[in-house]
Order: sequence, then C-alpha cells, then structure tokens
Amino acid sequence: MSYDFAPLFRSAIGFDRLAQLVDTAAQNPVSPSYPPYNIEKVAESRYMLTMAVAGFGPDDIELTVQDNTLVVAGRVTGGQPDREILYRGIARRAFERRFVLADHIVVENANLDNGLLCIAVRHVVPEALKPRRIPISSGTATPAPGAQTPDTLTPGSTDEGNAATAAPQSHAPFASASGTTTADHAGASRQAA
Repeated sequence: MSYDFAPLFRSAIGFDRLAQLVDTAAQNPVSPSYPPYNIEKVAESRYMLTMAVAGFGPDDIELTVQDNTLVVAGRVTGGQPDREILYRGIARRAFERRFVLADHIVVENANLDNGLLCIAVRHVVPEALKPRRIPISSGTATPAPGAQTPDTLTPGSTDEGNAATAAPQSHAPFASASGTTTADHAGASRQAA
C-alpha cells in the first residue's frame, strides 16, 4: 500500500519524516505482541514507556537511540536450565522493539524493577524554538541600512527628504549686470548722502 503525499508537500515544509514514518509503518503491517508495553504521558512534556520483560535482567536488555528511533532489544544470555519444562507460560525469547521518536525527544533513563522495564522520555524544546517576546520601542525609528540621516549628510550633498537640514549657504553679495556688487551700490549711496 502506498500513499500520495503530494498535496501535503505543496502546502507544508519540513514534513519529510512523516512520509518516512508512514512508509515504515506500512512495511511492518503486523506489529509483534511480545513483549507487551504501555506508553503513558506522565506530565506536560514527560512520557513513560513500560515493558513487561519477565525473566530478563539488566544485562540481557540493550537500549539504543539512533536516527530518532529507540530500539529495545532483549537477548537471552543464560543457558537452558537442567530442569524439564512441562509448560512454558513465561516467554523468555529474544525480542527487538522499535519506537520512532519525534524531534527533540530525549530518553532520560531506564529502570528494571519487578520484571517491568520503565524508560523515561522527555520532550525538550530548544531555546531557539521557544516563544519569545519582541520588545516594541517608541520614538525615533531605526533607519534602513545605507540610508542617509541628517547627521550623516556631507556638505554639498542633498537629500530631498532632509532639505531643511542641509548646510545653509553663505549670503555673499551678488553682482549686477554692470559688474558692481550690491555692497558697492550701498557704499556709493552713503557717499552721495
């Protein structure tokens, strides 16, 4: 059985692992029933995986995490007892169970007590992914990179938005058509008076 994820990929980014997860589940249509287990949510971001592994000791079980997959494997290391078993109701056979972990899931520890293997798992949200509040300032806005501000204008440069802040020009006397300046006219009129 195959699924078409094209509609999902047209509107979502980063869900490649979802397709991989569904493919993995489709390849193993029959889930093994041994050993039985529970998955519990014990807190907001904490989970507990409990497996019934009667007859196994801590040295008989191996836990590994690789590529977001938790692998719990049990190997029978002890030899056969010298007794004849008339009925075997306690299945002490080798097993391997795989659990796909979501992103940022960390296996904290494992404990074997009274034939129950308890594996503590926690969801750790990195600081970069936690919501953060952005402060809003009031007053002057920060200029865009490369924009000229009144204090960065050089003499002789013009900025249409800052025409009032440009350097004032000197009021030198201007020349008339006869070649005399306004200062000359003012001096001549004082002498005539």
